[in-house]
Amino acid sequence: MTRGDFHVHTTFCDGAEAPEDMVRAALSRALPAIGFSGHSHTAFDESWCMSADGTQRYRAEIARLRQKYAGQIAVYCGVEQDLLSDAPTAGYDYVIGSVHYLSVDGDYLPVDESAADLLAGARQHFGGDLYALIEAYYRAVAGVAEATGCGVIGHFDLITKFNEGGALFDESHPRYVRAWQAAADALLPCGALFEINTGAIARAKRSVPYPAAPILDYLIARGARFLLSGDAHAGAGLAYGFDTWGGWAAARGAEIVDTPDFCIH
Repeated sequence: MTRGDFHVHTTFCDGAEAPEDMVRAALSRALPAIGFSGHSHTAFDESWCMSADGTQRYRAEIARLRQKYAGQIAVYCGVEQDLLSDAPTAGYDYVIGSVHYLSVDGDYLPVDESAADLLAGARQHFGGDLYALIEAYYRAVAGVAEATGCGVIGHFDLITKFNEGGALFDESHPRYVRAWQAAADALLPCGALFEINTGAIARAKRSVPYPAAPILDYLIARGARFLLSGDAHAGAGLAYGFDTWGGWAAARGAEIVDTPDFCIH
């Protein structure tokens, strides 16, 4: 089944291609819809997000493309709202809520920049206890729906980005399992969709999507619904691996939402 991709970045934030180029790439792949989700403005780190002024230009450009390509592809204007962003979300078609930073002792610790950053953050702020950092991450994730009003939970276990093959920690460790289960239990009642996010696979950072299979199974067993997301930063990443990983998730019992009214904000 051909699905739209609703987690898409452009040159307005940290993407490599302009919005219209992404629309054209989506058309070339026969996608029925594309949803843009620029990174919300974070005043403490503007290196990868939309600027305050750029946010307004982003919204205007997506509105232009929606009109220009009407009848060819459905175009939506969403936002990936960081937990620590105070940018308004009113007026977007949908909101993806994500945690990219931990606020610790007055510092902002990125969780998806590098393995070295994670280890340094654990040493500096958690006495070298990486599991304590991970527990703090999942406590933050537990609050992302309430803080952002999102309809989609973005890359739930992003903290594992650099943990391929257990490089940094043991994902079967009781402390890790308790941490993600507590976050999942906190989020499930809100009814938001959970991403099955293939972006790190497309960028050769992981061999499997977010969330990992044990988390996916836990969520499925408790009635969660899911959205396939490419987290595309270039045209080549649009709907990346959707057939493969959508089939994998569906075979495990996942209910995957396809229609564009899944998370109108």
